[in-house]
Amino acid sequence: MKNHLLSIKLSSVVVACLISATVSAAFAQTLDKETKEDIARHRAMAAAHEGAAKCLESGKKDEVCEKELQASCKGLAVGKYCGMKHVH
Repeated sequence: MKNHLLSIKLSSVVVACLISATVSAAFAQTLDKETKEDIARHRAMAAAHEGAAKCLESGKKDEVCEKELQASCKGLAVGKYCGMKHVH
């Protein structure tokens, strides 16, 4: 009985995920060009920031990582920190 209920719950989760993915894909197709470009810009900025994080994790100096961030973010965001405001 427990296995049967677990199977039903897992099936429900799978169906919900498939429906969600289908709705997301359908919505993505209706986005206008400007929104798609904005999404691409956000992803590029996220990749640049991930690169900066990995740079810092590698032990490189902040100044080195900051220059790499600025180079990878050129034309994407405002300011020398690629659109991210620092508290320090």
